[in-house]
Amino acid sequence: MMDVVKSWFFIFFLGVFLTAGTAVNAQHKRDKKPNVLFIAIDDLNDWIGALNTHPQVKTPHIDRLAAKGMLFTNAHAQAPLCNPSRVSIMTGLRPSTTGIYNLSPHHRDVAFTKNAVTLPQYFEKHGYRTLSNGKIFHSIGNTPEKRADFQEWGPIGGGTAGHPSSKLVGETHMGNHPLIDWGVYPEKGDSVRNDYKVATWAEEKLEELGHQEVPFFMAVGFWLPHVPLFATQKWFDLYPENEGIVLPPAPENEREDVPDFAWNLHWYLPEVRLSWLKENNQWENFVRAYLATISFTDAQVGRVLDALEQSGLENNTIVVLWSDHGFHLGEKGITGKNTLWERSTHVPLIFSGPGIEAGKKCNQPAELMDIYPTLIDLSGLEPKDDLEGLSLMPQIRDAETPRARPALTTHNPGNNSVRSLRYRYIRYANGDEELYDHEHDPHEHTNLAADPAHASIKREHARWLGKKDAPHAPGSQHRVLEKVGHEWHWEGNPIVYDELIR
Repeated sequence: MMDVVKSWFFIFFLGVFLTAGTAVNAQHKRDKKPNVLFIAIDDLNDWIGALNTHPQVKTPHIDRLAAKGMLFTNAHAQAPLCNPSRVSIMTGLRPSTTGIYNLSPHHRDVAFTKNAVTLPQYFEKHGYRTLSNGKIFHSIGNTPEKRADFQEWGPIGGGTAGHPSSKLVGETHMGNHPLIDWGVYPEKGDSVRNDYKVATWAEEKLEELGHQEVPFFMAVGFWLPHVPLFATQKWFDLYPENEGIVLPPAPENEREDVPDFAWNLHWYLPEVRLSWLKENNQWENFVRAYLATISFTDAQVGRVLDALEQSGLENNTIVVLWSDHGFHLGEKGITGKNTLWERSTHVPLIFSGPGIEAGKKCNQPAELMDIYPTLIDLSGLEPKDDLEGLSLMPQIRDAETPRARPALTTHNPGNNSVRSLRYRYIRYANGDEELYDHEHDPHEHTNLAADPAHASIKREHARWLGKKDAPHAPGSQHRVLEKVGHEWHWEGNPIVYDELIR
């Protein structure tokens, strides 16, 4: 009888112990902060399969990430240029607040942002290990102060890892810049490319991080499809020349109702005009190269996502994927960015991970600046009250929830775009305006700004541009547009319309 009683007590206390252990483990899982995998892509416009914006583009890995989480279909950059866009994302502040509109200065060289707590620093303050490789900021800086944003920096800051001995497309106009080149890269394998090396670094780090208890914030930045548009033959083979490349809509008269002032935002840039592409029979080749580099980068994203799954970390990792701005491929007669139109501002933005329902899309306007507060909310960190972005958690919970304001993009002081659910309104620094109805005109071919019937819509959008934009920060260089006396200057030289290259 005593043995039976002893056995009963043993079973009872074993059950209590196991139940308590299970409760402790469950509480540990609830208390464990989610990891963050932060994937940045340079110069990727909205050409991904999940957005259905180009009929030929092949992005299976970005598309599967979108299928696992929420895709914001109406997301826009705060600046159509690398440095100001990335500073805005990482500080949570608009270019019109910081005065950083151009490729320089570095944010740590500007008094207003010198001591800003950037997104990775905020996560570091809350116990995260932070690490980065590839292009996250426009430049990583060469001093301890400029490299304070991450605890660990990988060996690659961006770039393509080499150019052919001579340009593949020969001499181009607008300065014949070495970056303005495209075609099949002469090396046989992808492993020599920097983006491939960045993905390899991420694979190795995720395997390492899978054995650690400390939560991490890992940023992975890919260069392509930034120029030069080089990829190996296998990626070009995805878009056979004999099947024809679908070119973007770019009618001859597309700028007839566009104010001349719009040219000031991209007055003289190394990117070629559409006229040059046509004259040199390169338009289709250019678009093909852009598509090929997108698919190459998509494959690198896929490698990182595969490594996340294999590490066992996927269920407790928030993944956010974004591009810093769009890219023209002939629309409005130009290539490159530096505009306030849809092609230059509209970008992919995807969140997936714990707390995010799979396979959802939201068409409310969103800003890249919203990434900072959204990641704070998704990670359960205390709010940061000096951010200018809005958390997208209301839309993540319910995609139909209206956002409190439209998306704003700025390029040099006084030039702003307002993108709402249906419309885009642009006002330039001289007061000229554009208005496009995306419900009926998704490619922005008809400017409605002069139509009296749309006056109230213009007023509704213009009210979001109430405050005066900050002046250029000291040290501003590259893509600088400013008024000197009564003249507008580009890069320090007066703009003369007789010298306009169309």
